[in-house]
Amino acid sequence: MQVSVETIEGLKRKMTIAIPGDKVDTAVNDRLQNTAKTMQLKGFRKGKVPVKVVKSKFGEGVRQEVVGELMNQGYYDALNQENLKPASQPQIEATKLQEGEDLEFIAIFEVYPEIELPEFSKITVDKLSAEITNTDVDEMIETLSKQRRTCEKNDRAAQEKDMVDIDYLGKKNGEEFEGGQMKGANLELGSGRMIAGFEKGIEGRKAGEVFILNLEFPQQYHSEELAGQAVQFEITLNSVSEQILPEINGEFFLSFGIEEGGEEAFRKEVSNNMSREMNTASRSKFKNKIMDAVIDLVDITVPEALITAEVQQMKNQAIQRMGGGNEADPSMLPDEPFQEQAKRRASLGLVLGEVIQEQNLRADPGKVRESVEELASTYESPDDVINWYYGNKEQLASIESTVLEDQVFDYIIEQANVNDKQVSYQDIMEPESKNCLLYTSDAADE
Repeated sequence: MQVSVETIEGLKRKMTIAIPGDKVDTAVNDRLQNTAKTMQLKGFRKGKVPVKVVKSKFGEGVRQEVVGELMNQGYYDALNQENLKPASQPQIEATKLQEGEDLEFIAIFEVYPEIELPEFSKITVDKLSAEITNTDVDEMIETLSKQRRTCEKNDRAAQEKDMVDIDYLGKKNGEEFEGGQMKGANLELGSGRMIAGFEKGIEGRKAGEVFILNLEFPQQYHSEELAGQAVQFEITLNSVSEQILPEINGEFFLSFGIEEGGEEAFRKEVSNNMSREMNTASRSKFKNKIMDAVIDLVDITVPEALITAEVQQMKNQAIQRMGGGNEADPSMLPDEPFQEQAKRRASLGLVLGEVIQEQNLRADPGKVRESVEELASTYESPDDVINWYYGNKEQLASIESTVLEDQVFDYIIEQANVNDKQVSYQDIMEPESKNCLLYTSDAADE
């Protein structure tokens, strides 16, 4: 097998592969003979069909099948021969297919870049910590109350704190813009999830109304095409539901598993949960700062295939946050707002992978066990949850991947300069910016 490799541009490679014609012919003849041994054809006993007959009737189809298999295997053999690591699926095209001659085809694909790890000692970041106050606990109890809310549809006009179901269609200069359409979106009025004026414009409207909102995107909006632009939204208000909050009493405490101790015991449990969540959030933000600093230290040419995959994943996540449900199509969102972040995420993945390889890191079984037990501790039957994880290879692999990433993170921290910084609980729990098209950059998750 002859192989030649050409650099088209950047990480894109064109590989030309030639397979000797006699090897192709031999493989085709072998396949025809094997087919003849099992074939049933009118006028012949099973397995007694002459190879010539099989070839005359099915020869072309058999040859195409064999050639396809040889090209596929030849591609992977060529990768090993040339020591290439593909980062994308190949585009394969046959250039010579004549019977009796060498089979020749080309494969175009991207390869992974060579990565030189930066000096992690150049990184300086703040690590956030906070004390949980009584006010913080009060606000959390209010949030928990909202989670136990019920919603009752009514015919009155929508008002702040109502839940509404809407369809919307956005236009700029009379033309629909990408990402400005949604059907069956659920929205709490007054939540601040959408751009200024969107939620306020729904208040005072009744179910069944169709109306137009003239709005303006913020100047600092993440999409350059929409930043500061005047737009129109056609909104269909499908339903209006009033939120009814439960009373904070013994029954409410019991719904959270607090059977004794009343409000005091409940507040203690809430505070403990908040502490765990805060520690997780603090570490997550710290981790993100570290990783952002890592990305800023490297200059990597990222394969387009990896960026595309990250964009798709981010669009799926955006749709979920927007309440689009399973029927929402991520393709309705434009790629552009996600491109830069997707590139950074792909770059980070490449760097972390290189650290894992250089340091020969493997997920620590003990830390995996600790992570599983921590997750299980929030359930009524922790042992059952632990057994479920260890009986589910896919779920356990996800935990192992997270643990391994944390080990890479710890390796980098050991070399970085870390400053402890005291802040409020809300500062730590404040979510990071969204990538959803219509969300404000500082809007909080429900």
